[in-house]
Amino acid sequence: MARVFNFSAGPAVLPEEVLNRAREEMLDWHGSGMSVMEMSHRGKEFIAIAEKAEADLRELMQIPANYKVLFLQGGASAQFAMVPLNLLRGKKSADYINTGEWSKKAIKEAKKFGGVNVAATSEATSFTTVPPQATWKLDPDAAYLHYTPNETIGGLEFNFVPATGNVPLVADLSSTILSRPVDVTKYGLIYAGAQKNIGPAGLTIVIVREDLLGGAAAGTPSMFDYKIHADNGSMYNTPPTYAWYIAGLVFEWLKAKGGLQGMAAINERKARKLYDYIDSTGGFYKNPVEKASRSWMNVPFTLKDAALDEEFLKGTKGAGLVQLKGHRSVGGMRASIYNAMPEAGIDALVTYMKDFLQKKG
Repeated sequence: MARVFNFSAGPAVLPEEVLNRAREEMLDWHGSGMSVMEMSHRGKEFIAIAEKAEADLRELMQIPANYKVLFLQGGASAQFAMVPLNLLRGKKSADYINTGEWSKKAIKEAKKFGGVNVAATSEATSFTTVPPQATWKLDPDAAYLHYTPNETIGGLEFNFVPATGNVPLVADLSSTILSRPVDVTKYGLIYAGAQKNIGPAGLTIVIVREDLLGGAAAGTPSMFDYKIHADNGSMYNTPPTYAWYIAGLVFEWLKAKGGLQGMAAINERKARKLYDYIDSTGGFYKNPVEKASRSWMNVPFTLKDAALDEEFLKGTKGAGLVQLKGHRSVGGMRASIYNAMPEAGIDALVTYMKDFLQKKG
């Protein structure tokens, strides 16, 4: 069967070049006589894989030497707890910006460990806008400010990096990491689940400034202490070795594609092509997010008549377009167009949408 265009929000499409490379190396990695899945995480073979992956990620994102890069487990959801456990550091509360479902989950979890000041929310607009920073009620004594630059479910994306002064900025970059350049120095901590733009599910990347390590709350489990992971090279326990290896192949692929500057140009073009078509249909298709805050990575859209949704989705499967059903909390459709989604996938989706409009519009 031919490969489909997979618009899943995660686990998501991976580059075919990476999958082919992994297939070639499946039974015998570089003459070792072993699959990466069979290697000891402390053996010289896997250590070489791990070190190269970190070096390539540091090069791609221009990560300064005073930041640690951790390869962990538990997904971004574990970070909802790890961030306050490690970064409250004796302070009473942290600031959070609420722009959607993942922001709400982070806020709910953080409240278990300390005070949460919701400094701004776009709930009144059904999370279709980003609150202007001038309206935020920030606490100058907050332990940190947490935000979600891209909301995977709602397709809402910040087009600016919040200014926080001396308060560390924390970002859940799960669905936008590696899609464009990021100035890491503006952040105290970045975390991202891998299953969207990095690799397979099971791996989580944390990039944390060294001065924020070592202040975990009393009683924090060892597996939730960033310093323990940093001191042990992300190998305090057995890490998700195969996911780490695939991530490394993705980093190599990104470098070959022109790095994050190259990916930014491709991603902006892909997103513009899809949004431009949606906007041209006179409301038959509609994206609810204000134009200035539309996501490059996740494009939700609705049909003028929701009664047509089932027929629309049934037809996409026949056209080789899969995983386009919107999240159950918002309905409609959603096209996740991460780095590995080829531009041909956008073209195929737009062609299908045009044909459907002609038949039903």
